[in-house]
Amino acid sequence: MVTLESGQRLHAVVDSPIGPLTLVAGAGRLAGLYMDVVGHEPPAEALGTRVAGDSDEVIAETARQLRAYFSGEFTSFDLPLALAGSPFQRTVWAQLRQIPYGQTISYGELARRIGQPAASRAVGLANGRNPVSIVVPCHRVIGANGRLTGYGGGLDRKQYLLALEQRVSGQTLT
Repeated sequence: MVTLESGQRLHAVVDSPIGPLTLVAGAGRLAGLYMDVVGHEPPAEALGTRVAGDSDEVIAETARQLRAYFSGEFTSFDLPLALAGSPFQRTVWAQLRQIPYGQTISYGELARRIGQPAASRAVGLANGRNPVSIVVPCHRVIGANGRLTGYGGGLDRKQYLLALEQRVSGQTLT
C-alpha cells in the first residue's frame, strides 16, 4: 500500500461496463469517482498521483464494490467519503444517498426533500457537481416529466445505470 502525506491524493483508473472510471482517494476516503467524459473531468492537480488500483485501500475497496454493483450483487455502497462542496451541495448529496436503489425522483422532489421546494434548479446544479457519481447516486434524479435529463456522464450511462438497478431490483422506474 502507498503511504500518503497530509493532503496528498492518489488516483487509479478502473474498467467498468460504462467505460473507464477514475477513482480519487485521499486521507483514507474516496474523494472522486469520475467518468471518462470530455468537459466534465476535474483539473489534473485534483487527481493526485496515478497508482495501480490495488495500491491504496480505499481505491481497491471502491473498485471491489463497483464490480459487485455492476454484476448486480451489490445495491448499496459502504465507503468513507470526502465530499468537498458547499453546505447546500453536501445537503443535496446526503439526500441523494437516501434515494432507494432502483428508484428515481425528480429534481423538484429532491428540492422538497431538503426543505427548499423552490430550489429545483439549484438542486440540479448541486447534483451535477457530485464528485462521486454512482456511489452518491445522482443518476437516480430525473426530470419532472419522467424523462432522463442532465447527467455529467452522458444520458446513455444514466440510462444504463437505471436499467441495471431496475433489472436487479425488479422495480419499475418511476
